[in-house]
Amino acid sequence: MLDLAIEQFNQQDFYACHDTLEALWMEAIEPDRSFYQGLLQLAVGLYHFSHQNRRGAAILLGEGMGRLQSYRPEYQNVDLTALLTEGQAWLQWVQAHPEASSDQPLPWPQIQFTRESDRP
Repeated sequence: MLDLAIEQFNQQDFYACHDTLEALWMEAIEPDRSFYQGLLQLAVGLYHFSHQNRRGAAILLGEGMGRLQSYRPEYQNVDLTALLTEGQAWLQWVQAHPEASSDQPLPWPQIQFTRESDRP
């Protein structure tokens, strides 16, 4: 199911990604639970951005990235270093431009696997 959530995230289907990750998160135990919650928060932050809610985007991006920091550099074969670098760029842009138009300022973050052959 993580594969599905990552596919949804990478296709910018952040609402569906949220639903998929929430189902994983609700059933998980630590340390997976916080990992799923962090990914979920990033997805919701980007969803907020796509619906012109800059304040919600900044809050959720920051919370998600904070939650995922301890899982660096990778967890469940997800490259968190790359994801958090992209997320940080988004967070900085959103914080610097709270009243900006709906134009997408940066390429959408992508969740990448560290080893394709070891995908969950």
